[in-house]
Amino acid sequence: MKRLGFAFNPTNDSAGALRDRAVAWCAAHDTEAWSAPAGELETLIAELPRTDALVVLGGDGTFLRAARAVAAVDVPILGINSGHIGFLSKAEPAQLDDILTALLATDVAIEPRMTLEARLLPAGQARNAEMHVALNEAAIVRGSQARVVRLEVVIDGSHLATYICDGLVVATPTGSTGYSFSAGGPILDPTSRNLVVTTIAAYLSAIRSIVVSPTHTVVVRVLDAYDCQVSIDGREDLPLKVGDAVEVVARERSIRFIQPRGAPPFWDLLRRKAELLPS
Repeated sequence: MKRLGFAFNPTNDSAGALRDRAVAWCAAHDTEAWSAPAGELETLIAELPRTDALVVLGGDGTFLRAARAVAAVDVPILGINSGHIGFLSKAEPAQLDDILTALLATDVAIEPRMTLEARLLPAGQARNAEMHVALNEAAIVRGSQARVVRLEVVIDGSHLATYICDGLVVATPTGSTGYSFSAGGPILDPTSRNLVVTTIAAYLSAIRSIVVSPTHTVVVRVLDAYDCQVSIDGREDLPLKVGDAVEVVARERSIRFIQPRGAPPFWDLLRRKAELLPS
């Protein structure tokens, strides 16, 4: 690898210091490097075609913002955690020098992670669907008003259920440790290819969470709501009206996670990260 990019959290002093260390290390090792805040999507997309790997310095929110860029430009991505939990990160700040050395030597493995596409279908305007890519989830939830919503879920044209609830999450295997898990959904192996559909605070519902094949299409339609929105990876909140629907499918191309040699397996990482969560 000859050119590395660093996407960082500009509001986190630790991430900024880590960025400075990384850029200085690259200069000392005759490696071209560039950096940009993870939220500057246009800058990242402009730089990525000439970049061998994108290293994200921050927590999970920073990683999800940067993941939008590699979803558009196929470049492998690696997270170094300077946030709190960091489920998406593969390394800690103390490992920075070793990680960069391994990247230059290409002494790493690649782990594919499924993403999803969420298409917003305004009532009566399906042909003008607005499409968004998510690494973790698309969440159809009530807004600021504490009033439940009524959502219909259809899978490949088959009616699954109508829910009275606070919302519903359609997650990827990577996102199964996030919002979906908090709502009671299962944790999936992150390299699998499935969609997880999990309700949030559903009223009198027998079906709370299901795992769906990646060949199926999940449609969530708003039947009744005072205030409703769809949140894409927690970074974009888009309003929904009664009659609007969100169509979710597994995306064909995966995001390529960089797996450093010797990094703990996912299940070990999950146990360690879980120990950091408040009880």
